[in-house]
Amino acid sequence: MSTTASRALTDWSFTQIGGGKGTGDGEWLQVSSFPTTVHVELLKLQKIPDPFVGLHEWDVQWVGEKAWAFKTVLDVTEAELASRHVDLVFEGLDTFAEVKLVSRSENQFISHRVPVKSQLKAGKNEIIINFESAFLKGRDIEKVNGKFALWNGDSSRLHVRKAQYNYGWDWGPVLMTTGPWKPIKLETYQNRIADLDIRSEVSIALDVKLSATFAFSEKTPGYASFVLKKPDGSVEASADKIPVNGAGLAKVQFEWQAGEIQLWYPVGYGAQPLYTVEVVLTDKNGALFDRKTDKVAFRRALVVQDKLIGQEGLTFLFEINNVRIFCGGSNWIPADSFLTTMTTERYRAWLQLLVDGNQNMVRIWGGGIYEHDDFYNICDVLVWQDFMFGCGQYPAYDSFLSSVRAEAIQNVKRLRHHPSVVIFAGNNEDYQIAESLNLELDYSDETSDYRKTNFPARFIYERVLPSVVDEYSNIHYHRASPYSGQGKPTTDKTLGDLHQWNVWHGSQEPWHNWDILAGRFVSEFGMEGYPDIRTVDYWLGGNKAERFPQSRTNNNHNKADGFERRLELYLMENFKHAFDMESYVYYTQIMQAETLASAYRLWRRNWQGKGREYTAGALVWQINDCWPVTSWAIVDYFLRPKPAYFTVARELRPFTVGMTRKDKKTFTDDRSDADFAIKTSLEIWATNSTLHDKKVTLQVTSFDLESDWTDKWEKEVVLAANSSTELFKGDVPGQPIRTKLSDVPKVIIISARILDGQTVLGRYSNWPEPFKYIHFPAVKDLGLKVDVGTDGESVTLSTEKPIKGIILDVEGVEVKWSDQAIDLVPGDPQTVKAIGLKGREVKLRFLGDGTA
Repeated sequence: MSTTASRALTDWSFTQIGGGKGTGDGEWLQVSSFPTTVHVELLKLQKIPDPFVGLHEWDVQWVGEKAWAFKTVLDVTEAELASRHVDLVFEGLDTFAEVKLVSRSENQFISHRVPVKSQLKAGKNEIIINFESAFLKGRDIEKVNGKFALWNGDSSRLHVRKAQYNYGWDWGPVLMTTGPWKPIKLETYQNRIADLDIRSEVSIALDVKLSATFAFSEKTPGYASFVLKKPDGSVEASADKIPVNGAGLAKVQFEWQAGEIQLWYPVGYGAQPLYTVEVVLTDKNGALFDRKTDKVAFRRALVVQDKLIGQEGLTFLFEINNVRIFCGGSNWIPADSFLTTMTTERYRAWLQLLVDGNQNMVRIWGGGIYEHDDFYNICDVLVWQDFMFGCGQYPAYDSFLSSVRAEAIQNVKRLRHHPSVVIFAGNNEDYQIAESLNLELDYSDETSDYRKTNFPARFIYERVLPSVVDEYSNIHYHRASPYSGQGKPTTDKTLGDLHQWNVWHGSQEPWHNWDILAGRFVSEFGMEGYPDIRTVDYWLGGNKAERFPQSRTNNNHNKADGFERRLELYLMENFKHAFDMESYVYYTQIMQAETLASAYRLWRRNWQGKGREYTAGALVWQINDCWPVTSWAIVDYFLRPKPAYFTVARELRPFTVGMTRKDKKTFTDDRSDADFAIKTSLEIWATNSTLHDKKVTLQVTSFDLESDWTDKWEKEVVLAANSSTELFKGDVPGQPIRTKLSDVPKVIIISARILDGQTVLGRYSNWPEPFKYIHFPAVKDLGLKVDVGTDGESVTLSTEKPIKGIILDVEGVEVKWSDQAIDLVPGDPQTVKAIGLKGREVKLRFLGDGTA
């Protein structure tokens, strides 16, 4: 009798099959780490240049078009071979791989368990894995099965079950990885726990039911035991000697009344208690076969699509334990082009940025990977999980469907126990592809097979994936992102989720129009901005001749179509700006910060209480990058937050205040175009994401930038729980009525704060836009003070004139700032934490700093 034993295969080497640039013919090179992929090893051996620097991305394209092999020697003992079962477990092979004489793999997202007892001998066994070029193989498959339409990358990717971003995206390089990207293990056992399906059901009364189903590899009688431990390690529930039936199955159920089980909430709404499940499998005599532990949690998670009061359509909102939640968060792409370099520490740092940024949801985008277990184990925010289909007209022939179904089953089983995962979505933007190409897409047809149409993947999204999600989990399934339902196209703003790209892409609307561009749940929107100047200098690789915004190297590190025109369109519409490298970085960053803050501010206003959740979420594209690049990310590849990260964080605080100002032109005579009056109106609101009403003081101070005039008023207000509250509608103080277009409006800055006693819960300064029309005071007349605290790690900013868009920096090693893109007004100093400042001099950039 033996229990299940597992050990990792290590000590691997690799070679280029047939020899070439990477290795000589028959030359095997030792890998530095495992799991790994070819680029990673070639880089460490200095056999290729760093593709993240300069134009070197294009110097390594040959790597993805060659065949490679990995090998190790597995020393097997007689005792291991004496086990009833001896398996090799391949957790992930990228992508077309043949394990010599054992098995084949054609899907990066699938793991394989291969019985090898008859192939192994006691002593040394050579294990060789041959990897074909996924790019070349994909081209071959495409020739047989047809060429389909897509956005981004080579069309052959649609036939290859590999991380689609490897083919290049509008933020990422073309780097076709290959190799054993997940662990490989030898497992020996008599009987093992093959599947552990733990489902919890939390009722509307918050009663809890738990059912656990165990499947065993052998269909023989025996016993299972089950223990559920509380977060503190004490036993919550247990069952011994659960009989395993002849089909190799066992089941146990428990029930609790409301309050007896600690419920899981996303960060910001409560605790994230994790319970531990321990399952033990024995034979009829009590001898141990296998044991398994897992973490579980309990929560009631719903996607609510209800009728609205006063507007057409339905809500699209997330409700956790009967609490409706405005989801403010980000989209997530793979955090590296070379996935095996990701560590638990890097995942933790990224997810901490989400939490520190007051975000409560992250969407795993459908062109990357089903993320590493570390990601979900660490994650305390809600997870929107796409299946891995992105921006394409995917096929649906039999072999492809078979692979997709296996991929879906494995990954739903792997992810279903994570409390953070609250929705599975079938794809990213594939219905938009179909709409844009006028493919056969009759939304009223819910019964056809679809495989004979020119949009065959509808069979995947409406048949295969929902059936898998329904069979193997209790998680909500949504056909796509975006997807409206109710027979409406994906651009419908009254149903489902929306990708709002009419700022930047599409009609290239001003960002001030976010309020009329709202949807029920905006799962993508964004604005580009340069990363930290240190990141720019990294990819320039010391080439000072290329250190200007329009250089070839800088262009290679921005993959968005037409980015020059679009960046400059928005810059020229809104700012007087300069073109030196540091200035261009600054102005694109402050533009991104203003654009994204405006979106969250205006859309949180639409969260107006039950039945009036007109916008229930906003997920910015995107939180992260996979390499050093200029993109829509709000934090760059090196985990350096851009200013937009901080403006978004401010707009997602529990309490915020918002304002809009709009000019209204009225004519005294409907026949005349010359006799009119222009009034500038002001609206103020505040938001409260807590579950209790909050009494606060609204304080509004107005300043004339060109004189010493000020105006101040305040009033006590009550902010409704989990809602926005309208606070004021009227005219902008100090702004005269204009009767001619030559009447230049005064530059009135309005500062609103919500106060709890002396504590500032939220603040926002509203400036007249576009900023390019403003004649800023001379810097010497601002009365700006920068005081470094005695601790050397804090900076207090104060001013005698309003200042817009302050960004702090230092020479040398960067500082970890607690805030950026700061608007400063007289009488309201702000203190910024500055970890790593060590008393150094602080440099400031702001609008009107004399550099443009």
